[in-house]
Amino acid sequence: MTETTRAESATEPNTAFVTAETDAAMRALGRRLAAQLRAGDLLILSGPLGAGKTTLTQGIGEGLGVRGRITSPTFVIARVHPSQTGGPALVHADAYRLGGVEELDDLDLDTGLDESVTAVEWGEGIAEHLTDERLEITISRRPDDTRGVTLTGVGSRWARVALDAE
Repeated sequence: MTETTRAESATEPNTAFVTAETDAAMRALGRRLAAQLRAGDLLILSGPLGAGKTTLTQGIGEGLGVRGRITSPTFVIARVHPSQTGGPALVHADAYRLGGVEELDDLDLDTGLDESVTAVEWGEGIAEHLTDERLEITISRRPDDTRGVTLTGVGSRWARVALDAE
């Protein structure tokens, strides 16, 4: 089930709530989101270990048609997956082991932000300064092993994007 609250203005967040019953459903959500993404988009993914942040990013990568296997970037901090279709590259970063905004800045993610879609796992509270326009994705794992996904579009870019597109 999906519930959506559309922003009435560019200053109000655009929010959708989605349930992903399986890993396959999480990847399918990622593919649907990819259809809405364009170069310059920043995604901030939050949730506990095992919630499905990387699984969602795998679906986004599939939808964007990028090259390379998408795995958790925890130990490499950031990976660039070039497009195979002429679209934007996917930059997949992990802020889990970073000590703060300064260390995130050292990755120079903002340098290529305009040319790629950038997904930052564990980015809540650390990556928001990269741009005022972003999609914040919070994933919670429920006791029945389904995932609750809250999609919050921040800024005018996301004000009227259909976050829950089926």
